[in-house]
Amino acid sequence: MLPMHAFEILSDPVRRRIVELLADGEQAAGELGGVIQGEFGISQPAVSQHLRVLRENGFATVRASGARRLYAVDAAALQPVDDWLAPYRRFWNQRLDALGTEVARGKRTRRASTSTSTSTSDSEGGTT
Repeated sequence: MLPMHAFEILSDPVRRRIVELLADGEQAAGELGGVIQGEFGISQPAVSQHLRVLRENGFATVRASGARRLYAVDAAALQPVDDWLAPYRRFWNQRLDALGTEVARGKRTRRASTSTSTSTSDSEGGTT
């Protein structure tokens, strides 16, 4: 079987959700199945099929731990997606930089107003 293209794998909302869950760390197949079955209303065999597609195409690894099968995301499979996105980052990097500047400016303003109000409160409180 030929490996599927990364975007083909991630185009399925169930598989995207599994990758999202695995991004938080290793999880047992049963735990993943419970979440996916609850969110998507699919059967356990259907969840297993999605896990198999992810595993066979390099998006997930699995290891046995006693009777449990623990899945983890394999970030190497996401590299083609990252590579494809590289030329488009310029469209949002500048905006993210500007947002970072505004957040920092807001923090400085809040600190300045907090220290001013604290100084005012201290001086007002000491005159009674």
